[in-house]
Amino acid sequence: MIRRYLALLVCLVALSACRLDVTVSVDMEPDGTGTVSLVALADADLVGRVPGIADDLRLEDAVAQGWVVDGPTVAADGSMTATLTHPFRSKDELANLLNSIGPPFTNMQAARNTENEQTTNAIDGTLVLADGFNSFADADLVAAVGGLPFAEAIAASGATPETALSFTFRVALPGELISSETGSEVGDGVIQWVAPLDGTSVELFTSTVQRPEGSGGAWAKPVSQVAFVALIVWVAVATAFIGFVAWARRKKRSRRERALAGLKQTGRSPSS
Repeated sequence: MIRRYLALLVCLVALSACRLDVTVSVDMEPDGTGTVSLVALADADLVGRVPGIADDLRLEDAVAQGWVVDGPTVAADGSMTATLTHPFRSKDELANLLNSIGPPFTNMQAARNTENEQTTNAIDGTLVLADGFNSFADADLVAAVGGLPFAEAIAASGATPETALSFTFRVALPGELISSETGSEVGDGVIQWVAPLDGTSVELFTSTVQRPEGSGGAWAKPVSQVAFVALIVWVAVATAFIGFVAWARRKKRSRRERALAGLKQTGRSPSS
């Protein structure tokens, strides 16, 4: 299980006074499918103090649950990275995957709803490490050893979650962002939270809306229709006005011509 994997890394980090940085990312496609990835980065001190750590990590249980494992890989600077990814096909699978990771994820939920050709996506939950390092111990570990392995040694080391760990959660949902409570946008629509590891909690929520393609200009069609009708009316009025002016001029010319003809018949000049 992912939680046991993290628990083992946490124990090693706490005992060796080293550091572990964990990043969990959600990437959702427009059809609601996507992937959850977990990247664990152990610093070079840990790798140096625990030789063979990359070979000692056993991830068969995670693989059996559908996680794809890349690594652990030791970089040139001595740090070690392991990446686990798992696909999801629905909002329920997404919520189950996040909850399966364990603390600091708590009561994670995902929603996806389509109405009036618009789809709303949302993720909410809580980030909290309520019981320090012991929060990583699952029921099986508690039953086997009564809590987190090496708990007394960890306590004696003086290490705390805040000094030994960091936990970052990133979410990329399709569509236009409409809310990102307590999160910060880190580019390209990705929302990020950094979990507090001192026992306090952060309520997280983010949502997006997907509109039908081209709907952003839906207002343009009725506006263009109104403009077209207005143009026709304007042309008709202008044509009628021009016709009226031409008719009035012809009528005036006709009266003048008749008046001139009458004067000629009486022998009078136009100016007399």
